[in-house]
Amino acid sequence: MKKVKVGVAGYGVIGQRLADGVALQGDMELVGVADVAPTLAIRALKEKGMPYKLYLASKDRESEFGALNIPIAGSMEEMVSACDVILDSSPGGIGAKNKQLYERLGKKAIFQGGEKNSVADVFFHGYANYDKGLDKSFLKLTSCNTTGLIRSVDCLDRLFGIERVAITIIRRVADPGDYHRGLTNALQIDKAPSHQALDLMTIMPHIEATGILVHTPITHGHIITVVASGRSKIKKVDALEAFMGHPRIRVVKIDDGFLGNASLFRYARDLGNPRGDMYEIALWEDSIVETGDSIMYAINIPQEAVTIPETLDGVRAVMGMQKTGDMATTKTNEYLGMGKWRQA
Repeated sequence: MKKVKVGVAGYGVIGQRLADGVALQGDMELVGVADVAPTLAIRALKEKGMPYKLYLASKDRESEFGALNIPIAGSMEEMVSACDVILDSSPGGIGAKNKQLYERLGKKAIFQGGEKNSVADVFFHGYANYDKGLDKSFLKLTSCNTTGLIRSVDCLDRLFGIERVAITIIRRVADPGDYHRGLTNALQIDKAPSHQALDLMTIMPHIEATGILVHTPITHGHIITVVASGRSKIKKVDALEAFMGHPRIRVVKIDDGFLGNASLFRYARDLGNPRGDMYEIALWEDSIVETGDSIMYAINIPQEAVTIPETLDGVRAVMGMQKTGDMATTKTNEYLGMGKWRQA
């Protein structure tokens, strides 16, 4: 079987996880990763024995890599030339500039949520609109919040036909280790509607969505509450059954110790997951409430890793590896080991 050759541009919070995710896919080959500076992530890569080849995105700081004896496999252009598709996880705005290189070399690329939608042919989600990404050249992933939100809404939509959702996002203020946002002790509210509600309607145009976003001084995960309305009444027992059957949704209970975002992060570390990552969103069974004909629930978004499965779905779409979303997501889930907790 010929493997699809994949490169990762930008070895930061998302790039590290993308590289690990690609390396787990039995039908993909990680050509390497590219970055501009010897960051802590790059230094850790060296200390781990350079499991991935490293390419230079710019020669401006090449001497710094040499001073640290970090081996360089070549230039980013050489990496791109050797790939079928690039996963661009560079800082917002840089990906759009990198696109010129991808176009010149005739390579496909998938961009993360920090880029503008205009960078891509399709605004993409592996479950909700996989078919729109088939054989396209450029996709852009939804943000971490929107990715997890759409997972849960799509799960209900397939069974009950969702027409409207109203969301409240309690958003972490920065990733762990970030200092640029300062040390805060305050909540900040954004103007409504939140971009996640607008993005959901872009991916799922048959649903009317609105939402409010509140920034909180935490770093491990977001929490989203959702009120979803279907064509007919959605019962709690039916919603719970649907959620429990989804391989990228982990249903948890408060009485089991899952009190909030920190409990989930600690549990992921106790499981031995690299970096304490979780690919799946968590959904509290205790939060599912019938309200009139609507259903309400709350989910946890592990922002550092949640978009990895959908990005790998994107590789499958642009390369035409599987022709349906169900086939593609099943294959991604298999290689990532998603849903394995059900057999534990």
